[in-house]
Amino acid sequence: MHLSTADVVLVTGGASGLGEATVRAFVDRGARAVIVDLASSRAAELAAELGEAARFVAADVRDEQQVLAAVETARSLGTLRVVVNCAGVATPGRIVGKRGVLPLEDFRTVVEINLVGTFNVLRLAAAAMIDNEPVDGDRGVIVMTASVAAFDGQIGQAAYAASKGGIVALTLTSARDLADKAIRVMTIAPGTMETPMMAGLPGDTKKVLEALVPHPSRLGRPEEYAMLVEQIVQNPLLNGEVIRLDGALRMPPR
Repeated sequence: MHLSTADVVLVTGGASGLGEATVRAFVDRGARAVIVDLASSRAAELAAELGEAARFVAADVRDEQQVLAAVETARSLGTLRVVVNCAGVATPGRIVGKRGVLPLEDFRTVVEINLVGTFNVLRLAAAAMIDNEPVDGDRGVIVMTASVAAFDGQIGQAAYAASKGGIVALTLTSARDLADKAIRVMTIAPGTMETPMMAGLPGDTKKVLEALVPHPSRLGRPEEYAMLVEQIVQNPLLNGEVIRLDGALRMPPR
């Protein structure tokens, strides 16, 4: 599917990292973007930089009314064609560690933001896309973000790996559910990426992470994630699948 200036892309977690790169990529291609992120993020600044091509809507992806408001904003700007779910958290914690048992609320919060929040956006976006006129056979494309942790969960990643594994499992069933609506659903599972979260790591830690990647032996770039999103949107046969974006990385236990 090829987008026009009348088409809108909605990106959650769009104020930084993978989400920001995706917003910039689609705006550069002439589409309009709705940046969905927390009020405390730098999304307003990013939207101001991008001008008329972008709009910021503050929302917690777990909140139905806030996500609905973001979807309606996108529809007011044009035709909502693409939704990219980048919002998420990676709170670590061993099941039983030095501080005792992992609090159930910590586990629940990660799953609610990463998995339930993604599903909330997926369902509300799909409902809005149903009224679209098909372009190149598609009414819309929804891209979710998992992680290599869904397959190679490390020590201390119980909550994160479970939440991302849920997104992997959600991919095919969502694609099948929405196939008769001409809406495609895909998931990207990034490896170690150059995101703000990684920027705070000591230099030696970054070198260790880079050495784990067979080729290219470096962290992934947000622009490479955005490039894959664009390729998914353009290729009509990509549907119901999870693509690892990791340079053949397989994470060790720790």
